[in-house]
Amino acid sequence: MKKIITLLFGLLIMVSCKEEHPKEYLTLSGKLENNKDSIISIMSRKGIVKTIKINDDGSFKDTLKVEKAAVYSFETSPNRRAPIYLKNGYDIVLKGDAGNSMKSFKFSGFGSENSNFILAQIEKSQKMGDPQEILNLEEATFRKKIDEIKFEYDSILNSYSNIDSTLYSTAKQQNEQLVTYFENAYSQNKIMGKGQPSPKFENYIDIKGGTKSLESFKGKFVYIDIWATWCGPCIQQIPYLEKLEKEYHGKNIEFVSISTDEYTRNGGSWEAAEKKWRNFVKNKNMGGTQLWSGQDYSFQQAYKITSIPRFILIDTEGKIVNANAPRPSEPRLKKLFASLGI
Repeated sequence: MKKIITLLFGLLIMVSCKEEHPKEYLTLSGKLENNKDSIISIMSRKGIVKTIKINDDGSFKDTLKVEKAAVYSFETSPNRRAPIYLKNGYDIVLKGDAGNSMKSFKFSGFGSENSNFILAQIEKSQKMGDPQEILNLEEATFRKKIDEIKFEYDSILNSYSNIDSTLYSTAKQQNEQLVTYFENAYSQNKIMGKGQPSPKFENYIDIKGGTKSLESFKGKFVYIDIWATWCGPCIQQIPYLEKLEKEYHGKNIEFVSISTDEYTRNGGSWEAAEKKWRNFVKNKNMGGTQLWSGQDYSFQQAYKITSIPRFILIDTEGKIVNANAPRPSEPRLKKLFASLGI
């Protein structure tokens, strides 16, 4: 199939050479219904590639040059954007609803198959649901599910016969990586999956005095936040965590924040790291149980925590409910609490 796609792509290139459309730039045009914005921004990882004016009736047309064939972002505002695959020589027409870009956008014209494929792949990913539910399946059912996922993703890829060969290769590789991810995660889930005994932390410094261990909360659900004072995404979650802590105050759940502040970010001093943590918690007037792990990384290592924030939910018996629980800002966290009777 790949050879056929490569052949078709080669034929398309030959056809495009006969057209008047030069290879050194591409044309992008279309019409956005219900549009309230005046400018389209084509974005790459480096920043804005091109801005395109939107007419009063929602129509637009312009040319632009890209450094390389790749996925770019078509944006009318930070909240209204969609991926678009661009390559010099393409002549792409886009139509859709500006307020519902991801679901309504349809591409046509030379080179449009690439963007339509990407949107179809994203739609499939959104319908997959929570990966953790797949990881919780019995092994035979899990194997069958992974075979189905691979077949569905490959079917989407192979149904778009005119996509760019580079995009095809990348997507094929990503499909293989998705299967590898699930295989590795499933093996890890047998150790850190739902119902497994949680690794323990012991004698972590409590900002209110003394120390706390995981055993200190036995009989309660424990929602653990692994964070640090230097972590921007961690700090972003604090207001949501504070709101949750107040909402569930008095219920059978303990909100425990474990700071991983360490010496390397504090001039080589563990004392300075602890002081920074204490000052941060005090200045932010943070609630819940505030602990500092100090030089003990065993809990983080057991959970294979390589990035923060990371949230973990443990049940009343010290068993794992979710080793990678939803963030406080995610509505599905409350649904998880409700399913546990919290």
